[in-house]
Amino acid sequence: MKSFTEKSKAAYNKMAADYDNNYEGRFTQPFKEHLLQVIALRDGDMVLDVACGTGSLLRMLAGKADISGFGADLSDEMVRVASKANPSMTFVSAGCEHIPLKAGQFDIITVCCAYHHFPDVQAFAKEAQRLLKPGGRLYIAEIYLPTFCRVVLNPFVPLLPDGDVRFYSAKQILRNFEPFGFKRVDVQIAENRQIICMEKEA
Repeated sequence: MKSFTEKSKAAYNKMAADYDNNYEGRFTQPFKEHLLQVIALRDGDMVLDVACGTGSLLRMLAGKADISGFGADLSDEMVRVASKANPSMTFVSAGCEHIPLKAGQFDIITVCCAYHHFPDVQAFAKEAQRLLKPGGRLYIAEIYLPTFCRVVLNPFVPLLPDGDVRFYSAKQILRNFEPFGFKRVDVQIAENRQIICMEKEA
């Protein structure tokens, strides 16, 4: 049986060429637009988008401030498309647990509609802690489901073909990062979206 990582990589390699125009790409667009509204950017910020896909979120953020953009995605094809579309940015093929970039260099890390794919969220929390500067911020945009829906759906989510693992509440996401030195800054819920902002303590 394929692992979550293997299923996700295979699925997104197939989607990469036309991702921004397919159903999933269009579904994630409002999440990116919401992030664009809430992320506080300054010129010179180092920004890492984990599970970056085609790099479209980084491109949107670069239109807001003069940032240095980095992206990581386990799909080699997504990285290829992102690198071609954003030649001034740096992209690496990597899962969320081990990202081959320098420790303590990022002001902001983003995750958009991908946290429910992460097979080891504690390993990601540890990696985010390693990569962020003290006082750096982590923004997670994730699908919002009421408690009843999560309880009913989560036993079946691992059976989906694209490597989905489970859906989380904002409280569950925040609780995962607390042992790694993150504190809550803000939580916004709108329609099917939840945006969780945390800060790495100095």
